[in-house]
This record gives sequence, C-alpha cells and structure tokens, in this order.
Amino acid sequence: MRDLSKWFFAAGALCALAGMAWGIQMSATNDHALSPAHGHLNLIGFVTLTIYGIYYALTPGAAQTKLAPIHLGISLLAVIILVPGIAMAISGAGETLAKVGSIVTIATMGLFIFMILRHGVGVKQ
Repeated sequence: MRDLSKWFFAAGALCALAGMAWGIQMSATNDHALSPAHGHLNLIGFVTLTIYGIYYALTPGAAQTKLAPIHLGISLLAVIILVPGIAMAISGAGETLAKVGSIVTIATMGLFIFMILRHGVGVKQ
C-alpha cells in the first residue's frame, strides 16, 4: 500500500477530532463519566495510530509488505472495538467488548514490534 502512512495519519487525526469534540461535549454537559473511553480514543486512536504512521513513513520498506495494510486494519478495528467497549463497561452494559478491544489493541502493538524487529527503522542504505 503506497500511502499507508497517510491512512494511519488520517485515521489518527479523525480520532483526535472526535476526541476533541467529545471532550467539549463532556465539558459542556459537566458529565465526565466516560472520560476513560475519551482518553483511550485520544491515546490509542490518535497517539498510537500516528506513531505507527510515522514509523511507516520513515521505513517505506516495511510499508510495502503485505503485513502493513493488515496492521492498519487491525489497528482501526482496535479503536472501533475498544473505545465503545470501555464506554459500555463504564455504563454497566458489560465488559466483553472492552476485553476484546484490549486484546486486539495488544495484537496491534505485537505486530508493530514484529515489524520493527523485522525491518528496522528508517530507510536501509
């Protein structure tokens, strides 16, 4: 995937925008009950996706592998599952989705570690 880092950056920026809007909503309503889910949207959604994007921008050889777009897909899935799962757990609707999202999130980091060990960091000369 030629523009893999672009997709990581775009997804991260969308998570940041959603996190900012959610933070404003919590402030306006003075209801911060879901702040742990908000925090995970910012941390896993914005920070982690952006770090992955930086890695793939710096290491284009890793971005060209078949595993790299899978990493993107699993990373997006992690945010999509984890954040609502945490909100559901806080709201008393059960913790299953949060647990599944946590496992998927750990898998994305494991895959990131694999990519670093396999391809290094930066352009190989």
